[in-house]
Amino acid sequence: MPSVSVRYIVDDVDAAIDFYCQHLGFTLVMHPAPPFAMLDRAELRLLLSAPGGQGGGGQSMPDGSSPAPGGWNRFTLEVADLAATAQALRDANVPFRNDIVKGVGGKQVLIEDPSGNPIELFEPTIPEARLAAP
Repeated sequence: MPSVSVRYIVDDVDAAIDFYCQHLGFTLVMHPAPPFAMLDRAELRLLLSAPGGQGGGGQSMPDGSSPAPGGWNRFTLEVADLAATAQALRDANVPFRNDIVKGVGGKQVLIEDPSGNPIELFEPTIPEARLAAP
């Protein structure tokens, strides 16, 4: 059962559903209208909203500004073998923002969904950085 929910603004909800389910192991929970879908992956619920949608997370603000995809905020998915995961995604023509880099707690790389939203793939190299015990 998911315990964290993240909303991403996407240009094409159907393309985003395909991307997250095919490449990152998400499951479609519901897609009740073209501008909205809900996906799950373990404890993460991902809400996908098209800008200018019929209310909800994609609607414009009172000042007229509209939500847009992209930026640098992101969620992180832990993977067991970052090199192998990255190679499989490169083989599937998933766009990357960078090459694998090593930080203080592990290795990471940024990929993009079809709208340009970043997703960080992370392989912990120290026990404290793991989400759960191995």
